[in-house]
Amino acid sequence: MKSFTEEIKNEITAQSVEDRACRLAMLSAFVRTGGSILLRDGKFGFELVTENEQTAEFFTDMLENGLSMPFSGVSFEYKSEKNKMTFECLNDSSDRLLKELHIIGGENGGNSFITEIDDALVANKKCRLSYLKGAFLGGGCCTLPEENIYSRTGYHFEIVFNQRNIANDFCDLLCGFEILAKLVARKDTTVVYVKSKEVISDVLNAMSCRKCLSKLNKLVERKDRQNNANRVNNCSVSNIDKTVTASVKQVQAIEVISQTIGLQALEKPIFDVAACRLADKNASMQELAARLGISKSCINHRMRKILELARTLSQD
Repeated sequence: MKSFTEEIKNEITAQSVEDRACRLAMLSAFVRTGGSILLRDGKFGFELVTENEQTAEFFTDMLENGLSMPFSGVSFEYKSEKNKMTFECLNDSSDRLLKELHIIGGENGGNSFITEIDDALVANKKCRLSYLKGAFLGGGCCTLPEENIYSRTGYHFEIVFNQRNIANDFCDLLCGFEILAKLVARKDTTVVYVKSKEVISDVLNAMSCRKCLSKLNKLVERKDRQNNANRVNNCSVSNIDKTVTASVKQVQAIEVISQTIGLQALEKPIFDVAACRLADKNASMQELAARLGISKSCINHRMRKILELARTLSQD
């Protein structure tokens, strides 16, 4: 069964990206999250790593066609449960492409690494959304809570970046879509994450992942119904416990009065309440009030008199 992360990635890669600027933004984000820079024989290049087959096909097609750059080789890692596919791009065109991706730059033939998301790369909304999608394809993960298990937590969305500066800029990019994310260091990487189901919903909507968004909303609805049912049940149990505890105290008070001055010494309204309680030790105050034909506040007032009298007799 596919994970929710795989479903999101498959839905992203099923979308067409015709604009070259958007392709560059998406690939740049993928390199920043799921790739690394290579330097061999004076040439700059990069490699891309993914476990998702559709993601691999998506970017190899992009390199071979839309960006006019063939990949140099592919390798597989068989140690993990899923094969990790590594695509190496190192040739005469890779240096030029890395500059177009705003990952390396420099003047007079020199090269230096760019440690920020260049504004020119994400100049418009479409490019910014493409950057978001590419970042998730490269280093994203999204998990949902299990069904039929009561939990207030369990919603988690994250994207792992190789550089903290890029992660900071990415958070600013998300702010432009009114998506507030947090940062945390994890070993040598920086993780941008959100745990709110509402914010995750906003992210999926921004990435046009309609099917995954629908799945999330249905799960949230089911979990909310389940959690509400649990809260109602817990409240009912708590109320039952309070009723039982109050009843025990009331019966004990009535027994104190019976063993000292006798119940016949009580005024008739008070005697009726005491007798009614002894007749049904499990009934709620509302039920006793209904049987006596009085209000709940009235029976509470009379029961307080019984409790106060019992305390006075116990002290004597």
